Amino acid sequence: MDNRLIIFDTTLRDGEQAPGFSMTIDEKLRMARQLEKLNVDILEAGFPIASEGDYEAVRRVSAEIRTPVIAGLARCVKKDIDRCAKALEGANKARIHVFLATSDIHLKYKLNKTREEALAGAVEGVRYARTLCENVEFSAEDAGRTDIDFLAKVTEAVIDAGATTVNLPDTVGYCAPEEYGLLIKTLRSKVKNIDKAILSTHCHNDLGLAVANSLAGIQNGIRQVECTINGIGERAGNAALEEIVMALQVRKQFYGVHTAIDPKELYTSSRLLSEVTGMPVQANKAIVGDNAFAHEAGIHQDGMLKNAITYEIMTPASVGVPEGKIVLGKHSGRHALVARCRAMGKPLSPDELEHAYMLMTTVADRKKKVDDQDLEEIISAARSRTATGAAAGPA
Repeated sequence: MDNRLIIFDTTLRDGEQAPGFSMTIDEKLRMARQLEKLNVDILEAGFPIASEGDYEAVRRVSAEIRTPVIAGLARCVKKDIDRCAKALEGANKARIHVFLATSDIHLKYKLNKTREEALAGAVEGVRYARTLCENVEFSAEDAGRTDIDFLAKVTEAVIDAGATTVNLPDTVGYCAPEEYGLLIKTLRSKVKNIDKAILSTHCHNDLGLAVANSLAGIQNGIRQVECTINGIGERAGNAALEEIVMALQVRKQFYGVHTAIDPKELYTSSRLLSEVTGMPVQANKAIVGDNAFAHEAGIHQDGMLKNAITYEIMTPASVGVPEGKIVLGKHSGRHALVARCRAMGKPLSPDELEHAYMLMTTVADRKKKVDDQDLEEIISAARSRTATGAAAGPA
């Protein structure tokens, strides 16, 4: 099996559907340019039938962004597919992405269709899309809760109808990693024409398992992952692109799979999305959060100052973060204080260090962290006390 993983970015489609993350056409273009620099393989630019704005966004992204495949979403409905194809006309490389729900829950309560009707609709949608585009993806919405025998039947039928990629989404974030991995493994054993299509995953984060489920899928034969910058998306979001990419890079011997993503563009991509949407990234977000490479605990700081590999499994530079941070706070030790003072060009004598450390802990008890202005005052006071022979300790 090919060990190259295709990265299908849906920040501009599923990501934008999250409340508060709506983007204008110009903002989508800014993000699309950055996603091209990031080197995503496929960029899903929108859902053309949804609105004039989405149609225009897909049309303009198709006209300007040349390296990745540009995808548009459509239901397995002729008017959706026609609208999608029209929006993609200017694309250098295009994909029509059609979807239809397959779980009994969705069929009964949302679509009011039988399994037989859903199967026929999926095949018809794929077959029609193939008359307009050679690159067609089919998504079995709510695959994670779909009867496995029926899902196998649908998968085989849509591949026969011309689907080049079959996406098996955990649409509501219901699956556990072992369960999702088994689903993929079972399909690969049941579907006789499975080698004629690329299998894809699109996992949601309702239980916080989107990345774990995607990685479980990869271990069982998935070779395309649908994901978003910062993990944005419906409800609790999608699998985070940056987490998938760096998991595969940091643990490459374990997973044995690689991507074409330029990891040094991850931080820039994350920050641009925050700027465009006005939605900040949580501080403890993996890879791109403010605290991802920050250290306050004294034991950690000591290890970091001796060798960063003690507490960092990747370097800040590897994902485009300007630098790691030694944060001075109530948990910090003397080694961190010495390093920070040296970085400011104000090295301390042993006596000055003792005064400064006691003063720092006092300030840190009042504030969440000690900033450079605080440190300037601490150093000045420590030097003054040392010069006058005052005992170390808080004022």
